[in-house]
Amino acid sequence: MTTLLVIAKEPRPGRVKTRLTPPFTPGEAAELAEAALADTLHAVAAAPASRRVLVLDGAPGPWLPPGFDVVAQCAGGLDERLAQAFAGCAGPALLIGMDTPQVTPELLTVDFAGCDAWFGPAEDGGFWALGLAYPDPALLRGVPMSTPVTGAVQRERLAAAGLRVRDLPSLRDVDTAADAHAVAALAPRGRFAARLARCQAAGAPATEPGPRPVGPR
Repeated sequence: MTTLLVIAKEPRPGRVKTRLTPPFTPGEAAELAEAALADTLHAVAAAPASRRVLVLDGAPGPWLPPGFDVVAQCAGGLDERLAQAFAGCAGPALLIGMDTPQVTPELLTVDFAGCDAWFGPAEDGGFWALGLAYPDPALLRGVPMSTPVTGAVQRERLAAAGLRVRDLPSLRDVDTAADAHAVAALAPRGRFAARLARCQAAGAPATEPGPRPVGPR
């Protein structure tokens, strides 16, 4: 079976979802990040897996469900941290970030029969999921992160290595307030949607202009 990896930051004010401030306060942004992470982890917990691993920058909190191993992120850029997450896997692995709380267990139930990799593109040009039948950290090192072409470069890296790649559906990351509302509408019964509604009731505006960073975080 597959190892499911979640790479995430501890949801602390001022350290996560900083592009949500404004319109949200740093505390509200951290609450939204915690809700997104909790929804993600519960989806992972409900999906079949040989092992579930949280690759964490920070310390775990009450939002962490049982059944996860917690591994500290290494130092370095995002490409290096993603590469190191795969380096700890001996068999097939699927890695996601904490920015897609609309993810479902069904999306995470991948079969590597007949393929070597799974790729989940993000609407902002990055990617929300990457699965490797034979994890090789070199497939990620040097890929430029947080750019509009991150996803294209990463997928081309897989193809250039001769891997048979299958695509997952494109998902929208939560980076801005507009993203938050769009994603909450896709999963209205989730923790993220409920937390957003509470923040909105407190008076935060509904949208935020501006560009978004790219890639799993």
